[in-house]
Formats: sequence, C-alpha cells, structure tokens
Amino acid sequence: MKLYIKNMVSTSCKVVVQSELENLGLHVTKVELGEAEIQENISDSQLAQIRTIFKKFSFELLNDKKSVLVEKIKNAIIELVRYSDEPVKINYSNYLSDKLKYNYNYLANRFSEVQGTTIEKHIISHKIERVKELLAYDELNLTEIAHKLNYSSVSHLSNQFKKTTGLTPSRYKEFGHGQRISLDSLR
Repeated sequence: MKLYIKNMVSTSCKVVVQSELENLGLHVTKVELGEAEIQENISDSQLAQIRTIFKKFSFELLNDKKSVLVEKIKNAIIELVRYSDEPVKINYSNYLSDKLKYNYNYLANRFSEVQGTTIEKHIISHKIERVKELLAYDELNLTEIAHKLNYSSVSHLSNQFKKTTGLTPSRYKEFGHGQRISLDSLR
C-alpha cells in the first residue's frame, strides 16, 4: 500500500517516516520524498494513528489525487534543485513531464489551481533558497553556483536573486545569512 505524505523535504524526513511506520509494526518496502510504501493494507484506526504521529513531525497524509500530484511536483522540484549533483541539462517543464508522465500544461494547471502560484515561481523560490545556502557554505563562487543551478549567466542569477530578495548575492553574503526560508515553508 502506498501512503502519500505532504511536507517531506529531506533525507531526514524519509528516515523519520520509515522509523515511525516501523515503530507501528508496519513493513516498509520503500520511502521516497512524498511517499512511503508498506506491505500491509491498513485499517482506518491504523490510518488515524499514522496521521496523529505524522502530525507531530508536520507531515500530513494526502488522499485526493490533485494534492498527491501537486506534492509529486513539489518533490520533483526539490530533488532537482537541492539534490542533483550535476547541472540540469533539460528545461524544467520537460523534466517534470518526463518524471511525472503528464503533459506539462496539465501539471501547471493543477499546480496553480491547488497552490495559487505557478510552477515557475515555485522553482525560482527553491533556486533562490538554494543560492542562499550555497553562498552561506562559501565553497562555490557565483559563476559555479549559476552553472550548478542552470542559470544562463551570473547576471541572470543576480537579477533573479535581487528581484526575489531585494539584495544582490554579494550584499546578501556581506550582511549574513539570517534571511533563509525553510524548505517546508516554501511548500
């Protein structure tokens, strides 16, 4: 049985979900961002118990198709922006369509309908938060960050960063790193 879970944003979230399900005596076969697969079919009382436990960790079980699809879109974006070591070579619309097996227009319409914003704006928010993180680490220069996050140029990255944060990347770095937004807040 597959469980679709909202607000899973990291490897730590996957570990927590697996651990909590196993603590309930369930046999977990797979955990990915946004979903967990268990061997058993579960009763309504077990489902209520899972909901209560997950709530402590700000996770939420999803049960309608639109919400599940939107969560899959969000998780695909997180995987691409945060966990991909190689620069993305295809555009985001093609990536999402290929990964989720839906026409991009369909994905974009469902996402906007549920979230009240566009996929593009959501991607930009994640990319800017990733830029902030990489600036804080101080391991890559702006050119390397632009390349890693698939910006066409440092200028494009800087313009988008300033439009989103009100600061240039160098000013942001100079003034400190207190303005980052947690991943679950971007959801």
